[in-house]
This record gives sequence, structure tokens and C-alpha cells, in this order.
Amino acid sequence: MKKVKFDRRLQGAVTVIEPFAPGRSRSAYDQEPAAVNGKHHVAPGCSAAAGAKAKLFNDPASCDDGQRSLASALIQHTVERTGTDSEEGENPAADMVTVAGLTGIAFPPGRHDMPRNASVNRARTATKDNRCTGPKRENRGCIPGVYPSVFSRRNCCPRYDRRYTAPVQLSTPLAAVLRTTKDHLRALEGIGLRTVQDLLLYFPRAHEDLSAMHTIATAGLDEKVTIRGTLHHIKLVRIRGGKQLVTAKFQDAEGDSVDVVWFNQPHVKRMIEEGGDVVLTGKIVEKGSKLQFQSPQFEKEGAKPLIHAGRLVPIYPQHEIINTKWLREKMMLARDAIDLLPETLPQEVVDEEHLVSRKDMVRFLHFPDRPEDVAGAYDRLAFEQMYDLQREALERKREWQGTHQKRLRTPMDIELIRALFASLHFTPTNSQKIAIYEILRDMEKDVPMSRLLEGDVGSGKTLVAASVMANTVRHGGQCALMVPTEVLARQHAESLSRLLLHFHTYLQQQQHPVAAAFRQPVVTLLTGSTPRAEADAIKRNLASGLTDIVIGTHALIEDTVRFTDLRLVIVDEQHRFGVMQRERLREKGSPHFLSMTATPIPRTLALTAYGDHDLSVLLEKPGRRQAIDTKVVAPGDRKVIELFIDHQIREGRQVFVICPLITESEELDEVRNVEQEAKRLRAAFPRRRIAMLHGKLPPPEKQEIMRAFRDKASDILVSTSVIEVGIDVPNATIILIEGAERFGLAQLHQLRGRVGRGDHKSYCFLFTTQQTQASSPRLRAMEQYDSGFMLAEMDLRLRGPGEIFGTRQSGIPDSFMRSLLKPELIARARRAAERVLSPEGKKLESVL
Repeated sequence: MKKVKFDRRLQGAVTVIEPFAPGRSRSAYDQEPAAVNGKHHVAPGCSAAAGAKAKLFNDPASCDDGQRSLASALIQHTVERTGTDSEEGENPAADMVTVAGLTGIAFPPGRHDMPRNASVNRARTATKDNRCTGPKRENRGCIPGVYPSVFSRRNCCPRYDRRYTAPVQLSTPLAAVLRTTKDHLRALEGIGLRTVQDLLLYFPRAHEDLSAMHTIATAGLDEKVTIRGTLHHIKLVRIRGGKQLVTAKFQDAEGDSVDVVWFNQPHVKRMIEEGGDVVLTGKIVEKGSKLQFQSPQFEKEGAKPLIHAGRLVPIYPQHEIINTKWLREKMMLARDAIDLLPETLPQEVVDEEHLVSRKDMVRFLHFPDRPEDVAGAYDRLAFEQMYDLQREALERKREWQGTHQKRLRTPMDIELIRALFASLHFTPTNSQKIAIYEILRDMEKDVPMSRLLEGDVGSGKTLVAASVMANTVRHGGQCALMVPTEVLARQHAESLSRLLLHFHTYLQQQQHPVAAAFRQPVVTLLTGSTPRAEADAIKRNLASGLTDIVIGTHALIEDTVRFTDLRLVIVDEQHRFGVMQRERLREKGSPHFLSMTATPIPRTLALTAYGDHDLSVLLEKPGRRQAIDTKVVAPGDRKVIELFIDHQIREGRQVFVICPLITESEELDEVRNVEQEAKRLRAAFPRRRIAMLHGKLPPPEKQEIMRAFRDKASDILVSTSVIEVGIDVPNATIILIEGAERFGLAQLHQLRGRVGRGDHKSYCFLFTTQQTQASSPRLRAMEQYDSGFMLAEMDLRLRGPGEIFGTRQSGIPDSFMRSLLKPELIARARRAAERVLSPEGKKLESVL
């Protein structure tokens, strides 16, 4: 038996004819039916022998033997009309014609001959209304070799439509499969759903268990329940305001009844039948002294499985007119295409990780039978997403390390590093020693290093960078340090020059054995504000090898900057070093690459976002840095804090004031901005010197403002978060952050790290915009924890991975949240990717 689905909009007969029996008469046809996919297809009423065909359709008993072999298929067939409650304005569900017999002709009834309230499974025999009777028009006849599936109201002959002729493929456009409106198709395209495969891969965000069937007696009030029963006394009631109600009496299998009402949905009356069996899903509420089912979802019960009840029901993300109920119905139309989906994971990974197949994953997400099916599908989905990320990261790493260069081999000079540690006035931490060893070990190889150095504020990343630079210069290599701002570049140039000069002097004074091999490094600063003549001289020195270390912004890797032997590149505070920058480094000899960040990133997120790097972490802080007292402050307590600030300034200390905005914003009128706050503070502290800094100022002006603040020429610096990174003012002991609720915990921790760098006790005040925000558990965590890694873990759970970087546009979708909070899942995906990418099956060195 064959079932064929047709659109109710079809205006005429469509014939699906199996190969004719031998001896059939050709008198009924004026041409040989064309064969398509092993079947003959012909449209009745479109040939010159219309009279013979009418005889065949209307009086099968009078047909000759050849005609009778065709007409036998028409003796028995049923029309089954589906009954899901489609949205108002859509086409009702398609009629289905089931034709029995070895040969078959299927005639979908058009609206002109099939009333809306046709009984389910009502037997019909072919009548003259089943054929097309309109006048034939020239050049509009049947198309040879194809199956005509759509008939025009005004024409006898069909318009060719591929919608029901070719088998549905994954690449089939949705417009050729779904019976819906153009507005719905446009909305689908707006969310990227254009093909059957796109629709199948649009996964639900959750599932609701509606598998349990209740009765009216067992149903709880105001609880979503599903009940089987029949509907009686269906009425359309008009009420004031032009609105309409559909009311009915619903009786369950035990004989109990309840009133049902649908508000302003008059189309419901056309879709349900008096005495028809239905399944209602919704809430029963008390309405006066009676119980009432209010606007429940409904489905007609019959041979077809339930879609919106009686199972684990998927809940899809909604968009414009595309709602979850509509999507469930359309998923049913594409269900059979699930078997066409290819496997996207290597079979050995699927077997080793005990994952369900991709086909089963999609089937379980859309049509689950058990909660265990949903859990297995989500586990497969999360694993595959993480596996793809790890595989791509490892492929980038392999590509970066694809070439072997002997010049990259930089031996580790243990004595030099020990001497550098001895020259310091403090003892390096164990984390610093381990990180330096890991980096220098990588640099001994003839493939480019790719490593991320992650450390909390004040953990000593600068010493790690200076140590590996000193070892590189000791062996004749050049180094480049790239930073995001000119202010930070200048600060690094000063601190590194001072540290390396002090180290060289120490070696000479101590007459250390490595003094002869280590000459004083030449350190230069190259930024966009460097005068052209000076910049040209620096570039010539780099090209000739006279400069050992250059510090600047990303301009360092432009085409005009050339090196003699660029051995090491360090990028500070750049979370994303893109493909184009990597290509430029490749052109300059694919040097060893070290990325540093002071943003504490949870290990799981680091392995996801920076999977192409090996990871070194600084967990301790050198020296005896004092803890910073942190307090969340409501607007009403501002006066008390400002009195304390004035006292601290009187004691010779300095203050940072951070605002989220530079200028006033109409949309954010409550949020403080730098310009207005500087003006207010000048009035509040008339005897104090107030300076202002933000990112829109010219670089020379920003440098002068920071230099003056560092030299104590101003008492209060009002700034945006531009001072978040790398600013070192030991005399600053207070940082006041306005609108603290607008910042992530990681960024607040970064800003807090701008104080506490000297010998004096330091303070951080977090001002909220509104009084109620001062009790935020997230901000209160800043009072409890001084560890950036602990705060980063909390930020990951509370605000999502994008906030770890200070922006939600970090390239990591929030749908990965559950995966990022499962270290074991990331470890599994990483190991699986390593096994697959290793050519000999040998496990690559893991960073886990």
C-alpha cells in the first residue's frame, strides 16, 4: 500500500500509475505515458480522449479489459484527513489518499469536492468531480516525462510542481516541502533555515514531559495536563468588542466533563468536529463554581501519532511568527529525511566515547521516547561541538608548527636564568619558575612554540617575559613585544630596559661566568607616534640586527618592519591573535609565539578559546603584596566615602575614579560619564587637582596625563576602563568604580589591580547606580574573594563566557555553557581530537 500526501490547494486530479498490466487498451489515451523513476505518470483530462477517460472514471464496469486493469485500483480507497490545530491563516493539514492494489491511481480531492467536515476514514469512490473538467488551453498541456502535481482552478491542465515528485533530500528547499505561507518561509530564512537539513539541525532548547495521560478527576488545578476525550456542544459566541469565543463541553473516558473555551480563536470551530475524539493539553482552572479548560492545545486522535502531547514534547527557540507548536508540526514532515544525515564524527570516536549516532541524536532531540534518549542526544551534541573546537585548534597548531627550522633552536641557559633570579630583590614564585622552564623547553625545539601564559594581577608575568627574552638575546635572537596601547608599550619599555640594565650591571659587578656571553641588550620603542625619522632609524637597526628587543603595538608586524633573526614574539593582553597576524608572523620567519594575559580564565574556557596554545599558569604572587579592601557602596553612602578619599589625599595618596562612559548618553542617563564626573569632582574637592583620561584623547596627550599622574602632579584621575591594563602607579591607593554592576567580575578584578602596588594599604569601592543593586551577590563576591581565578569561575557561571573577555562577542556561543562547566567533557574531546589527528595513532602531547 502506498500513501501519497497532497496539498488541499490542489484543484483537480493527480494520477500516480504503476506500470500498466499487459494487454491494456490504449484507446483511453492518445499518447504513451512517460516513465519516471520506474512508474508511469499521466494526468487525466489533459488528453484528447477525455470522453474515454470519463468513462473509465465514472463507470469502471463498462471498461474493456485494459481499462478494467486500471479501474480496479479505484474500487476501494479511503480519504484520511489529518486534524492538527494549525494556526489561523495557514492551510489546513493535507488530505491523504491511500490507494490499495498492485496498480494505483490517487486522486486528491480539491476544495470544490471535499467538504471541510469530511469524516475520518470515510470511504469514497471515484466520481466525475474527481476529474478536471475545465477547457484545455493551448501550450498548457501535460509536460512529458514529469508528474503534474498542481492544478490550476482556471485550467484543465496542470502546472508542473516538483514539490511531490522527487524524493525529499537534505538539500531540498523548505519551500518545496512545507505547506505554509510565504511569510513563514521568509521568517525561516531569517533564522538561516532554507533546506530540509537546516530544519532538522534546528534543535529544541528543552523538552517538556507530556507523556502522562490524566483524567479530569486526577488533573490538578493550574497544572499543565493532557487528557483524552470527546468534544460536544461546540459553539461560536460573539462578545463585546467584536471578539469571539469558541466554547465546548469536554468529556473524558471516565464520563467526567469540563467546560472548554478558546479566546478569540474562531478558526478552532472549523477544525474540530462534534463528538470527535481529541487530546487536550493545558491548565484546568476554577471559573466561579465550575471548572474550565482555557485555550488548550488540541489534536485529533486517530491513526497518526500525537505531536503536541502524549510524549516528551520538544520546545524550540521561537522567532517572529515561527513558534514552537508550528515547528513541531513541520518537523514531522521532514522526519523521514533524518535517515539521510551523514555521520560527522569518526566512527572510532563514536565507539570509544560510547556516543549515539548522529541520526539517533537528531531523532532523539526531535522525537524522543524516553528521558534517557534526550540525555544521550545532548551528550553527543555537547561532545561534538567541543570536539570540533578542539580539532580546529589542534589543526591550527599543527599548521603553525608545520615547518622545521634549525635557527629556532634556542638552548636553555640555566646559569643565565639563575643569575637573573639572583639579581632581583625578591624571590620568584614556583609558578614563575615552572612557566619559564616550560617556555624555554619549547624554544629548544625546531618548530615554532605556541603557548599562552595566564596569570592573575600582580603574578609576575613581566619577569617571565624578561627571562625568556634574556635567554633569546643570549643566543643571538631578536624579540618583539606587542601590546594593545601606546601607554602600556611605553611602560613595558621602561620596566624591561630597567630590569635588563640592572641584570647586566649585576653580572659585571659579580664577574659572573655568563657575563662574557651576555651583552647589554638594545631595547627600542616603536609606536604610531614615533617621529618618522626616528622610526626609520629603528627599522634599519632591526633589519641589520643592531636592535635586540623592540616594543610596540601591532604595527611591529607590518610589511615595513623587517628583522634579521626574529626568534620570539610576545603578545600581551590580546585575547585573540587572528589569522592575518599569524600569516604576517609566518612571513617574518614563523618565530616562537607567546601570548600573555592578566585576565584569569577558567582552565576549561582557556582550553576552548585558546586550544591551539599550550598553557602555563601563574597561581602565586611574588613579594608581600597587601590585600585590597573591597566594599560595595550604594548611592546613599557616597558622602562617607568621599570624606575618606579626601583624608587619603591629605595623607599624600592618589585616587582612580572609573566611569563606564566618556560622555552623556540619552539611553543611559543614570550612568555616570567621565566628563560630567570630572566636573562634579572639581566642585566636591575644590582644593584637589583633578585630571581626566579616556580612549578618544590623542596618544601624546594620554601619555602626558599618565606621566603627570605618576609624578603626583594630580590627585584624582577620572578615566574609563582604559587604565584596566598594565598601568603601574605605586602611590595610588584608592580606586572608585562607578556603575560597577555594568562590569564583569573579571574586569572589576582587573581594575582593582591598578592599586595595591606600593607599600601603603589600598582600597576598592564599587558604586552601584541604584540602591537595590548594592545587594547583588555577584558584586558581593568581590568583597569575599581576592583570587581572579575564583571570580572568573563565578563569572563564567553567572554571566556567560563572553563576559570573561569583557564582551559577549567573544566567538564562543552561550549554548556551550553546559560544556564549559564540565572539565571532563573538554578533556574527552581534546584527547579524541589528538588521537584522530595523530598520523601514527600516537597521542600528541596534551595540555590537560
